[in-house]
Amino acid sequence: MSMTRTTRTRRPGKPTAKAGRGSAGPISFFIALFIVTLGAIQLVSTFYTYALTVSDLNGLKRQEAALEAEKQDLENEIKRWDDEAYVTAQARERLGFVFPGEQAVRVLHPEAVTGQTDTERQQDNDASDSQSLPWYEELAYSFEQVDRQDASAGDPGESARQQPQSQTDTTDTSGEE
Repeated sequence: MSMTRTTRTRRPGKPTAKAGRGSAGPISFFIALFIVTLGAIQLVSTFYTYALTVSDLNGLKRQEAALEAEKQDLENEIKRWDDEAYVTAQARERLGFVFPGEQAVRVLHPEAVTGQTDTERQQDNDASDSQSLPWYEELAYSFEQVDRQDASAGDPGESARQQPQSQTDTTDTSGEE
């Protein structure tokens, strides 16, 4: 009787092909685990990028809303300047304009009217720095202060001539020492 492939019996001492596959099981498990780990890392990275993008988008939307509100405020202010009464009020308040026939009154000594001394007024001004004189009143005040200093010093030309001499005298004295 001759043996064919189908009639062969298995011998217990020889390893079969199934036994070889058993040793490849842990390797394929670790390869599959590695692939799943890489996929999870990619997925987490994608969600992180998405979260950052959504955060940036929300920030830009808030910024857009703030700019829209500022734009509306500026447009309202432009519309106010179209009103003749507003322009007149601003000219009176900011520039001190008066209508023909009116008299402008400027109080030189406000303590006589308000009853406050200079130190009390300074404390009030320090408390509210937002209240300052308009530029033209600041300029007029500066000129008044300079005129007072010149008047108390005597002839302005004479004091100007004395200053360079005193400076040269100091340099001459320092040169001798």
